[in-house]
Amino acid sequence: MAISRSQLVKELEPGLNALFGLEYKRYENQHAEIYTAENSDRAFEEEVMLSGFANAQVKGEGSGVSFDEAQETFTARYTHETVALAFAITEEAIEDNLYDRLASRYTKALARSMSNAKQVKAVEPLINGFGGGFTSGDGANLFSTSHSTVSGSFQNTLTTQADLNETSLEQSLIDIGQMTDERGLRVAARGLKMIIPSELQFTAERLMKSQGRTGTADNDINAIVSMGMVPQGYRVNNYLTDTDAFFIITDVPNGMKMFTRAPLTTAMEGDFDTGNVRYKARERYSFGVSDPRGIFGVSGAA
Repeated sequence: MAISRSQLVKELEPGLNALFGLEYKRYENQHAEIYTAENSDRAFEEEVMLSGFANAQVKGEGSGVSFDEAQETFTARYTHETVALAFAITEEAIEDNLYDRLASRYTKALARSMSNAKQVKAVEPLINGFGGGFTSGDGANLFSTSHSTVSGSFQNTLTTQADLNETSLEQSLIDIGQMTDERGLRVAARGLKMIIPSELQFTAERLMKSQGRTGTADNDINAIVSMGMVPQGYRVNNYLTDTDAFFIITDVPNGMKMFTRAPLTTAMEGDFDTGNVRYKARERYSFGVSDPRGIFGVSGAA
């Protein structure tokens, strides 16, 4: 269906002072704080988790050395989605407009819709990672206390969910430091930055910037700040819908990833029969996770 003159009545009348509603500012590229960006040239991308070797064993004098085997454990697949939107304007509507180029105005709205769609899709793994259907390559929820490995399991969420405060943040950082690899060897992981919804920004500011402990009369230092435990601070993501969930991006490589299959492109064409002009925007990408150790999530107490 094309945008016709009946939908633009006021724009065709003399005396119109202003048009508004399409010039709002927008939150852009907040996904870049969560994902490592890579390009793709195929329909999907797969990344395979490898297990190394177990802890080395003591070799007795004159005895043979122990042998171990490495193996593949699971595969993470990124299937690219095509995201697109279009609109059309009738020939007559373009001819009779008195004030502004319709195409220029509505292509800005088209760009806004495409940008918003990307930010919404970027947070879906986080929103749905506690049991809403988004799983990592090992088959467990993205945030789980029992990610299975060759030699046991590891967790990337709190055993008991809690709201963001000094205790829950400290325990999250402790749990990150206790992560193990596929063969049970300790991983030297640490938190880099925290991703939060806008509702938690004031709590995060007090936790991350105060020199003393928050919410207590004790004259103690803020250990999280003094030890530099979250060196990149926090980032607000305005598209997170859970008001008390928080997430910590770790320094474990190959964690959260975004693949771009086809960057954003726009196209315009006229229809010979109707004279309508059509405008389209399109891009292909995928969001996901390879190694769930790359992120630690807490859903909050509620």
